[in-house]
Amino acid sequence: MTAHRPSRPALFGVRLDALTMDETVRRCLDAVKRGEQIEIGMVNAAKLVNMRRDPRLAAAVSGCDLVLADGQAVVWAGRVLGVRLPERVAGIDLFMRLLAAAESADVPVYLLGARQDVLDLMLGRIAERFPALRVAGSRNGYFDDADQAEVADAVAESGAHLLFLGMTSPKKEIFTAGYGKRTGAHVVHGVGGSFDILAGITKRAPAVWQRMGLEWFYRALQEPRRLGKRYLTTNTAFLLMTARELIRRTPSAVPSAGSANRSH
Repeated sequence: MTAHRPSRPALFGVRLDALTMDETVRRCLDAVKRGEQIEIGMVNAAKLVNMRRDPRLAAAVSGCDLVLADGQAVVWAGRVLGVRLPERVAGIDLFMRLLAAAESADVPVYLLGARQDVLDLMLGRIAERFPALRVAGSRNGYFDDADQAEVADAVAESGAHLLFLGMTSPKKEIFTAGYGKRTGAHVVHGVGGSFDILAGITKRAPAVWQRMGLEWFYRALQEPRRLGKRYLTTNTAFLLMTARELIRRTPSAVPSAGSANRSH
């Protein structure tokens, strides 16, 4: 764990790091320079809902050294509930910033996740965009739980300082919790579907959709059968979570009968 832990406000019982994108990048690069290890957890509306249903996922995310607001809805819910989060730190944007920084500083990276064909496409795109980037190794994300230790050892043997996990939840969180330290990487960052976006398999929402907090809707339009019902369910649950928490935190304006009696 990192030694320096600034303000970590709690939202829905989850401690979040109130950092900007620039501050997050600096924390990651400082960890590389000092030889520390940082595991990054990203939360959006859907993940916060699922963390309440899946104790193992909740423990894996909460145990990370940095827990960041990946979704705009999380930032907005924080504002409503009086929890200050300076901005959204999108996982894919942090991924791109760290790749650029790694190229400049000659820091080796490892890319773990996605299908092999998607991974190959992404590696080609990355080579074009970051020609001087040192990719220490890569592997697709299709492996059994019994192979996790072997995969972690392969990352460690590669000498990579930055490890990016292009896997779905909760697989990437469980791997990070169980084997993140064993990989030897100074920064372990789960980037979810970012590999598919970089490979050109799926498209990212335009910036205006992102600012409006509708990136989830854009993704659902691309894969309505797979994502439509899922997003509808989790977004509704998140709105209810926020409303319940707001009611819980709001003092009653009408004194109870017991309070009135005690005043006389």
